[in-house]
Amino acid sequence: MDQGFHEVRFPLRLALGTSGGPVRRTDIVSLSNGRETRNNRWSAARRHYDAGSGIRSIDDLYAVVAFFEARSGQLHGFRFRDPLDFRSGSPGQAVTARDQVIGTGDGQTAGFPLVKTYADAGGGTVREIGKPVAGTLLVSVDGTAIPFERVSLDAATGIVTFAPGHVPPAGAVVRAGFEFDVPVRFDTDRIDVDLAQFRAGRIPNIPLVEIRP
Repeated sequence: MDQGFHEVRFPLRLALGTSGGPVRRTDIVSLSNGRETRNNRWSAARRHYDAGSGIRSIDDLYAVVAFFEARSGQLHGFRFRDPLDFRSGSPGQAVTARDQVIGTGDGQTAGFPLVKTYADAGGGTVREIGKPVAGTLLVSVDGTAIPFERVSLDAATGIVTFAPGHVPPAGAVVRAGFEFDVPVRFDTDRIDVDLAQFRAGRIPNIPLVEIRP
């Protein structure tokens, strides 16, 4: 993550009402025989949101403007909780220590990056989780829960580190459960505020875009 990142979260009450989600970039070429070829231009999705849809009052609007100013517009990134996808499992289920496989032990490696896998019978993709929420991590090795004092989490990078003497042995499957934020920035250097239009029901457009590491 670049140095222009503030470890603060976009106001949660506003995030719950936002719209948006993952965006993919696919090249599709139609061939002369009527078939087509498809190619992923991005190895991973990039999430886009509209924070304007979460604004319900003048106080909400002011909170966004103040947050925007504190980030200097697009200059500094920040944390954002995706209201649909913010846990290692589904949003309606509690986090468990067996939610996601994050690696396999070799007897020497102590650090494991958090990831979340989206998969079904047809295929899958692995997403890097770089902004976990401190205090939410649960870890297991070969199905056995690991006490908190034996692991640490860097909430700014998403790296789980086992304490000396507790490194997973060779072949042991390491799993983790956690909550996480999305690293984003404002996708504009301008917020148009028209209070007359706002009171009439017009919501300002406040785009956010995910920052890729």
